[in-house]
Amino acid sequence: MAMIMRYYGFSLAFMAVCLGLAGWYGWSSTGTLAGTLSLLWIVFVLSILEISLSFDNAVINASVLKDMDEVWQKRFLTWGIAFAVFGMRVVFPLAIVAIAAGIGPLEAINLSLNDPQEYERIVSSAHVGIAGFGGAFLAMVGLKFFFDREKDIHWIRMIERHLAKFAALPAAEIALLLLALWGISSMLPPADALTFLIAGMLGLVTFIAVEGINSILESREAASQLAGAAVRSGLGGFLYLNVLDASFSFDGVIGAFALSNNMIVIALGLSIGAMFVRSMTIHLVRRGTLSAYRFLEHGAFWAILALAAIMLLSARFHIPETITGVIGAVLIGLSLWWSVRYNRHHPQDAAPDD
Repeated sequence: MAMIMRYYGFSLAFMAVCLGLAGWYGWSSTGTLAGTLSLLWIVFVLSILEISLSFDNAVINASVLKDMDEVWQKRFLTWGIAFAVFGMRVVFPLAIVAIAAGIGPLEAINLSLNDPQEYERIVSSAHVGIAGFGGAFLAMVGLKFFFDREKDIHWIRMIERHLAKFAALPAAEIALLLLALWGISSMLPPADALTFLIAGMLGLVTFIAVEGINSILESREAASQLAGAAVRSGLGGFLYLNVLDASFSFDGVIGAFALSNNMIVIALGLSIGAMFVRSMTIHLVRRGTLSAYRFLEHGAFWAILALAAIMLLSARFHIPETITGVIGAVLIGLSLWWSVRYNRHHPQDAAPDD
């Protein structure tokens, strides 16, 4: 119980505040107990949906944060979560509506509150572009992990060993992604195909740009350390994590409209989920869980590839968000079980989880 409160106490308090606000908003907008309870239930379900879709996000965040210094860890867990909660869950849908409808921010807010059906229609109409950008970025994140010649730990060995060999081919993961983008675009109407391809290429360029910035900063840090300056900025990792968080948020924001088209309800529910993802990230970093369970990170990256494939295919096919959450949970659960099984048979390789 003490450990739960240590890592999840703030998130539980944040959830209580959000549910309190949801209850007040439900009563003031419906004036009935049944309407208020219905709204509270939707907020709660949205928070569970966000957590189920983003658990792999927490694992990936932890894998990057564990190599960053404490200062930049704290900056990401404060500024980064503010961007994730308020930027992606509130500002992002409003920005889509404002750009797509050619209206100002205040008009977009008014539309979301007074004409939620039209607000939902405009946000959903941008799904093809969002699927292309988010799917391409996440695909590159997953492929980069497996297309690595120096990777010596494999979970699904018969696949991962062969993927690591492909790393000898320059830009093999980029070629694979471009083929996937072309294949899916060929199934779309011409206008949607162009939007999808442009968005996908922008997602690819964004990944390359973030990786490039990270490489430049790392080389500068290495030079500073050789000169005797023990300094680590962590800025590259900070930028990478924020773009990654944004990509993970796309499917949750779009999927939320299956339950509600009310901006306030969606923002409250998804914000609760995002805050618990932050707590899970802190828990994984502080407890050294990734070191203790050697295949957990692999499961998260397989879940990322599955999410990327689902996002890309969703430009053409409707895929329920439940499937996305279940696939991610199953992959991570299997990798955790496999890790426990490995530790039981190889206790000398198990890292302490403390």
